[in-house]
Amino acid sequence: MKYRFTRNISVILLLLTTTLTAAPGGSVTGYAYDKANRESLIGANVFIANTRYGSTTNGNGYFSIPGVPVGEYMLVCRYMGYTAQEEKIKITVGDNSTVNFLLKPETLETEAVVVTADSLRTSERLFQQSISEIKMDPRHIKAMPQIAESDLMRSLQTLPGILPISDYSSELYVRGGMPSENLYQIDGADVYNPEHFFGLFSTFNTDAIKNVDISKGGFGAEYGGRLSSVLNVTNLDGNRESFSGDVSISLLSAKTTLQVPMGNWGSISGSIRRTYFDKTYSKFIDDIPDYYFYDGHLKAFIDISDRNKLTLSTYQGQDDLNFELDADDPNSEVMKYKWGNRTLSARWTHIFSPQLFSNFWITQSFFSSDFDFELLREKNEITDLTFKGNLQYYCTNDLDIQFGYEIKNLNGFLKEEFPGGTVDASQTARHYAGYTQLSWSPNPLWNINAGLRYNAFDSDKLYTDWSPRLSFKYRLDETSSLKAAFGIYHQYLYKIPRAFIVDIWTTADEYYDGSDATHFILGYQKELFNTVSVEIEAYYKNYNQLYVYDNFYYVDIQPTRYDDNGQPVYGNTQGLFLDANGNSYGLELLVRRDTGVFTGWLSSAIGRTEYQVDGLNQGKAFPPRHDRLLTMSMVGNLNVRNGWRMVLGRPKRKDKNEWCLGWTLVYSTGQPITTTSSVYYSAPLPDQVYPGDLNLYPTERNSFRLPAYARFDLSLTYTRHYKNWSLEPYLQAYNLGNRENVWFIDYERSFENNAYVQETNTQSMLPLLPTLGINIHF
Repeated sequence: MKYRFTRNISVILLLLTTTLTAAPGGSVTGYAYDKANRESLIGANVFIANTRYGSTTNGNGYFSIPGVPVGEYMLVCRYMGYTAQEEKIKITVGDNSTVNFLLKPETLETEAVVVTADSLRTSERLFQQSISEIKMDPRHIKAMPQIAESDLMRSLQTLPGILPISDYSSELYVRGGMPSENLYQIDGADVYNPEHFFGLFSTFNTDAIKNVDISKGGFGAEYGGRLSSVLNVTNLDGNRESFSGDVSISLLSAKTTLQVPMGNWGSISGSIRRTYFDKTYSKFIDDIPDYYFYDGHLKAFIDISDRNKLTLSTYQGQDDLNFELDADDPNSEVMKYKWGNRTLSARWTHIFSPQLFSNFWITQSFFSSDFDFELLREKNEITDLTFKGNLQYYCTNDLDIQFGYEIKNLNGFLKEEFPGGTVDASQTARHYAGYTQLSWSPNPLWNINAGLRYNAFDSDKLYTDWSPRLSFKYRLDETSSLKAAFGIYHQYLYKIPRAFIVDIWTTADEYYDGSDATHFILGYQKELFNTVSVEIEAYYKNYNQLYVYDNFYYVDIQPTRYDDNGQPVYGNTQGLFLDANGNSYGLELLVRRDTGVFTGWLSSAIGRTEYQVDGLNQGKAFPPRHDRLLTMSMVGNLNVRNGWRMVLGRPKRKDKNEWCLGWTLVYSTGQPITTTSSVYYSAPLPDQVYPGDLNLYPTERNSFRLPAYARFDLSLTYTRHYKNWSLEPYLQAYNLGNRENVWFIDYERSFENNAYVQETNTQSMLPLLPTLGINIHF
């Protein structure tokens, strides 16, 4: 029945859109590519000069301009960082003109020639992007100082409204939401565990990334299943012009990315990465465990015809830990842990007509972990097989409609063996969704987006929900605009957190309903000096039926059956979670410059998040651990030689030798924690006191805040350009000031002279970490 629902929704929407006729005339369609490697350009601005007819290339680099009046015109394509291109076109009645643009990256060819005038204006680029959406250029990510190597997730943590929990985690807390509320995708496939060990590395290899879009809220109806944000990563299709590659080596890892053309019909891109810090830092730091991870991706782009393109993509990563508790003891117990992700995706791109563009995916995501330590053994798996489609119909120059479907098959498995019992639980769920979204520009000043998504989630119990979405953009003048968004979002997946490394996913079932959140967002954008963008956004989010893991679940949980030996077997989720509600609100500022000698951004956010959990804190609202009242970041990247030339009033130019200085300055107010309000003891016998009888009574939950967090990172990169390749050694320092940022507080007590003596110690996050490395581009 649910399959028929999604099919019928698609048919109805298709019939509806095909009845809409464009204005008399013809249409112009095509793709925009990078001339150097034939990678499609996402978000390029294509328009007919001296008219209001235009479009923006979609996620495949495709554009369509319907309903163009008969005549001869100049078609223009512009994209930031590239020289604009113009093509003469002739429009006739009922005809379609196909134009493929090959844009050349801007360069500083001589001392006297600097190509910048043809770049897409910052104000136009700001207006095109959706509210709360940020696009990241991999070049800017790589220029930031990092731990050992550039990392997407850590770079995103410097943007307003996106927070880390500590130096040891690259997980994202977006506008008060938990990491499990973020949707992570690689080439259309969901990723369930985007971190490697210690959180120093994330799943996303920046050398393999083509495009990054993150939406912090208010995202459209094409996305669902999460409450807070969407991180959509598209990897490189591959260089279709020539063989090229990158090689990087640092003290912690080595990686390479290679791109190979396949004649005139496609390309292949692949990357692989492996760590070895157990062989380097272990020489200077004691107790480094026997640990490594590897990951890699392979992607093939096949250009079947003008109307059909096929993309095949796979990612695989594996973490391997063998930790000997006492290296000096040959009989010491060993902790063994392996876990990893695997994704597969196949995307068929088909153009039904010049006005109807489509993408269809088959994706699979698989996560597994195996843990073995003493008497505890655990195996956890989750498999996600998804069929989805997205169609975009360009009705007129001012109106286009997207519609699509998603069928998700989820299978989860968890088995634990421990003294006194067994956990043996498996879950099967189906998630069906259909959506439609309309984008309408009644005049050049307004753009309105309205969408509706229907969800049906079946896991022991059927849940159905409607998710309306609405947003608008309004141009105040040539350089500024207003934006607003409203949306209701639903989620049916939850995480069971553990203190050690990997969390466990579970789904809504007969015991726990789905969660929902409502977003309200208002934003203002302004262009300064043609190259600087200013974005200010205020938001409010309301959460219902959040589920917080109950640390004392073992008090109430009941076995579902007993095995042949009389040991209890636990097979469902009843009693694992506490019901919660919450809200978050804040004000964010982002000042950003993406082109020129100096690039970077300044971000600031004021925010507050509160949860109210049944059975905790006497029912009173409290801030969660990731709440911050104020955060600030300053990220900069300076071309040193051209910066000095600019100071002296000399023209900029491209040198064979370049020096680049990068820095990151981060500040945030302290995290909330729960401290002790009083101390009492309970003795088994009157007038007798023993050290183990001391009890600490807490204050209200998270009513105390740790000291402020501050960190300064610095990098210096030297680039030597040769004829067909370049060499790029670099030096980086993470936490250059070696500031001891507090991670948590540890209480130590002793019993002396019939009295308790208690000390409070602070545990710090990462110290100064210098890193040397080299990148080779060819």
